Amino acid sequence: MGRILLTEGALYPALHKLEAEGLLQTETVLMGKRVRKYYTITPIGKSLVKERVAEFRDFIKTMSSVLQVQMA
Repeated sequence: MGRILLTEGALYPALHKLEAEGLLQTETVLMGKRVRKYYTITPIGKSLVKERVAEFRDFIKTMSSVLQVQMA
């Protein structure tokens, strides 16, 4: 596939931003000498995801209409 390359340098700042905005919550677990963080989407985050997905679907529908008109 290889369409999206997500590096640590991009992922963790994004996760921290989403956490600061209250869209994610974290659970920290000590495993041996390592600390692991588990991220969970909050109810506010779930609501925002539904909203953004609906907006994206509307965008795709609009673009499909535009492209079909131009290709005809």
